[in-house]
Amino acid sequence: MNTLSYKTVSANAATVDKNWVVVDAEGQTLGRLASKVALLLRGKRKPNYTPHVDCGDNVIILNADKVVLTGNKMADKTYVWHTGYPGGQRTTNPEQMMAKFPERVLEKAVKGMLPKNRLGAQLFRNLHVYAGGEHKHEAQQPTAININEIK
Repeated sequence: MNTLSYKTVSANAATVDKNWVVVDAEGQTLGRLASKVALLLRGKRKPNYTPHVDCGDNVIILNADKVVLTGNKMADKTYVWHTGYPGGQRTTNPEQMMAKFPERVLEKAVKGMLPKNRLGAQLFRNLHVYAGGEHKHEAQQPTAININEIK
């Protein structure tokens, strides 16, 4: 038996095939869209997936201001952070955040689904979210994909 035929091939920065994809978020549910985008960023659908390497795609999300939250989450869900000063705990809800920074709601949802380490920070840099239908990455020639076809 030839044991050399059973070697596991791991991807590295030189062998990774990274693509640019465009996703339209109009009418999509926030959590379902975020989980599919996190899957694309991580690269888990690729045959050369390696857990400790950034082998995912660069994802551009358009129309982030038209994402949908089900139920009463737009008013009831809260985002909590602390300023670092005594009594500095602050809260907001998606309704207020969408009025000021519509991209951040989707960014927070996707970031929460990525690993909490240096790899997760690197993967998050591959995400580009825009509130409108225009983006500045035409030079990369991104391909538009239908996010509903990803399982």
